Amino acid sequence: MPIENVIRAFAGVVVLLSLALGVAASPLFQSANWLWLTAFVGFNLFQSAFTRLCPLESVLRRLGLKSGGTACGA
Repeated sequence: MPIENVIRAFAGVVVLLSLALGVAASPLFQSANWLWLTAFVGFNLFQSAFTRLCPLESVLRRLGLKSGGTACGA
């Protein structure tokens, strides 16, 4: 799986998990502080569109994943 797909899948899972843990209506609710993780992921995706800096991309490259094009707007 190319890096771009892994980044999108990882971001989606983190957002969904943090929402499940941070929204009071969820049966998995732990604390509203989990919503900060959702905000962090959103901010990271937003800034990467302008700066082309994506920390997860660097980690995945070191783990040997190959790019299928451009990751995180790079």
